[in-house]
Amino acid sequence: MAIPVKLTCCNVLMLLCLFLGLLLEARAGSIFYSVPEETEKGSFVGDIGKDLGLQSPELAKHGVRIVSRGRTQLFTLNPRSGGLVTAGRIDREELCAQSARCVVNFNLLVEDEMKLFPVEVEIIDINDNTPQFQLEELEFKMNEITPPGTRFSLPFGQDLDVGMNSLQSYQLSSNPHFSLDVQQGTDTLQHPEMVLQSPLDREKEAVHHLILTAFDGGNPIRSGTLRIRVQVVDVNDNPPAFTQAEYHKSVPENVPLGTRLLMVNATDPDEGANGEVTYSFHNMDHKVAQIFQLDFYTGEISNKEPLDFEEYKIYPLEIQAQDGAGLMARTKVLIKVLDVNDNAPEVTVTSVTTAIPENFPPGTIIALISIHDQDSGNNGYATCSIPETLPFILEKLVDNYYRLVTERTLDRELTSRYNITVTATDQGTPMLSTQTHISLLVTDVNDNPPVFSQDSYSVYIPENNPRGASIFSVMAQDADSSENAQVTYFLAEDTIQGVPLSSYLSINSDTGVLYALRSFDYELFWDMQLRVMARDSGVPSLSSNASLHLFVLDQNDNTPEILYPALPTDGSTGVELAPRSAEPGYLVTKVVAVDRDSGQNAWLSYRLLKASEPGLFSVGLHTGEVRTARALMDRDALKQSLVVVVQDHGQPPLSATVTLTIAVADSIPDVLADLGSIKTPTDPDDSDLTLYLVVAVAIVSCVFLVFVIVLLVLKLQRGHSLRLLQASRDSAAASAPAPHFVGLDGARAFLQTYSHEISLTSDSRRSHLIFPQPNYADTLVSQESCEKKDFLSAPQSLLEDKEETFSQVNL
Repeated sequence: MAIPVKLTCCNVLMLLCLFLGLLLEARAGSIFYSVPEETEKGSFVGDIGKDLGLQSPELAKHGVRIVSRGRTQLFTLNPRSGGLVTAGRIDREELCAQSARCVVNFNLLVEDEMKLFPVEVEIIDINDNTPQFQLEELEFKMNEITPPGTRFSLPFGQDLDVGMNSLQSYQLSSNPHFSLDVQQGTDTLQHPEMVLQSPLDREKEAVHHLILTAFDGGNPIRSGTLRIRVQVVDVNDNPPAFTQAEYHKSVPENVPLGTRLLMVNATDPDEGANGEVTYSFHNMDHKVAQIFQLDFYTGEISNKEPLDFEEYKIYPLEIQAQDGAGLMARTKVLIKVLDVNDNAPEVTVTSVTTAIPENFPPGTIIALISIHDQDSGNNGYATCSIPETLPFILEKLVDNYYRLVTERTLDRELTSRYNITVTATDQGTPMLSTQTHISLLVTDVNDNPPVFSQDSYSVYIPENNPRGASIFSVMAQDADSSENAQVTYFLAEDTIQGVPLSSYLSINSDTGVLYALRSFDYELFWDMQLRVMARDSGVPSLSSNASLHLFVLDQNDNTPEILYPALPTDGSTGVELAPRSAEPGYLVTKVVAVDRDSGQNAWLSYRLLKASEPGLFSVGLHTGEVRTARALMDRDALKQSLVVVVQDHGQPPLSATVTLTIAVADSIPDVLADLGSIKTPTDPDDSDLTLYLVVAVAIVSCVFLVFVIVLLVLKLQRGHSLRLLQASRDSAAASAPAPHFVGLDGARAFLQTYSHEISLTSDSRRSHLIFPQPNYADTLVSQESCEKKDFLSAPQSLLEDKEETFSQVNL
């Protein structure tokens, strides 16, 4: 309900002055509001968004928030309405005590612009406190001969409210002997006094009970009472008297507890109980009363709580001296507190950034810092600093505010986290300081590519490796962190023999482990070169590469291959001819074999595994030549069967066998005459002729005359070829050595000649004679015995020579 107010000229003038004051404050840049005390939490105080010229949704966008110093946050911002609201219950008396005007100051920070706007909120008093007396009951001892008109000072009540809500009047209960008179003191306080109206008579009434009531001017009116007990005593005509009308004392605020500060003294010329003086506090604030202690008998004043210059600079005390008859005297004591440097500066980090990317430019704002010292003079003058070794600087703003900014661009790979110690130091003696710590995380930017431990790698793997086996592992380190350091591996696209590299090898994109997708064959290729690439997951991604040289190591995985004597494709078996007149050492035939392996895996040796006539023939260990070991005798069988084994020098060694059938005869008619006794060597232990062989011999006898003519013609033609081949062999032997082993690296066969008259083959269907060329391969020689070359890049002429050699052996 609104209370009608009658405006007078004085009121109009006051309102005009108030308006002009508010206008000047607005022009000064301050924002002013008022709010009654004891309002509910969230009560509206003022429209901050409107006063700042911002819409309510823009407050959060601009980072508008309240920063205050040294007290509990009383107000907060409503993010939806943009209004300033109370953060809780506000008690004006707790904030400003008895001050006539209670104003709360704080700043509004617009964070994105780093601007501060001062705000003042006046707390309007309401009548929420009842007048109270320090004592519940007061006792007076009055001499019965006290003359009427004698005044007795009464304790005044205390009301924490101000203005009309404070204490306004007193009322004394009705009594024929006493009345109340209120005096207006120089300190604007009302001093109630009790006035004796009529003489007392102890014999009629020894004790008088009165009630003093204090009223405030609020609505509704609140009141407090004090019970007064007046005891009538005998005559005491001399009250106590203090030696000083007012006592003064200066003490430092850090004085120890229990220190004797000063002593008051009052004397009474009366004798006996009327002259015994006791001391007590009178009309003293209850907070001050809790700090000091007064000796009841000696008048000694000491402190029982620490003194605080920042709370009270002067403590006013009123001491009352009373004799045994109840007469009193009062004096004032003023204790001045001297400031000492007992408060360290307060450091408040108003706005702070906890993380910053490493590529932010110099001058980036990290934090807004304010410092405050409750002391005065040099004791309260404080400065702020940080260690000089850090890449940050402090920029001083107004009102003891500092801004922490970067001095240079940060590098996370050098330092990923900074613990910044901000030190505030005052100028007192001794100097006091306060430290606060700001933790700043430098976030990663993808500025480092992955780096391999080596620029190139060499990997050795045996051939015939299992498919899917891991053969090598590469690793690249990235100095960045998180996704920027997450490395992915892959192989650069390439081909081997026209086949994509991805069909030979694969790499685990996460671990860098290299896997073989197929079993490598040294005889196809023995080395490959590829590039391994590493790429991080940053944006943009960075990459690097390393070369990898893969060498395939030979294994003994190829058995010797016998080139001569070769098994005929038509199922027949070749027969070699040895004349009965052959001398010991006569070259009967030669076993020719090659091995696709290299090195000692391709070194071949020959030996006789089994013979139908032991001791008759021998085999050259390295040449494979089958020669007679002794002269042939008539008792020796016409047909001799030999089993020759060819073995390499690998680990473990591999071997192959060939069965030779040698016919012993001086002439072809002898061979034909005894041909029926020769049996196809399908089994090395079986020397009997089958029925089919007998039929074949008969057929051969019928066509013998025709076939002899054909043989003579062929012999004449091949005689010429033998002379050409012998000349070529002698030229090659003179220009290159002929080691007795076979190599895969571009092998050529240089054949050592041997001569033969006739070779006979027969099967179950036909019999015919085969005349091999007189000059045959003795040993296969490696063209390049010491150094490896890429099989894929071998000269085409070398391949053609190899094909020519094999074609000659198969003749």
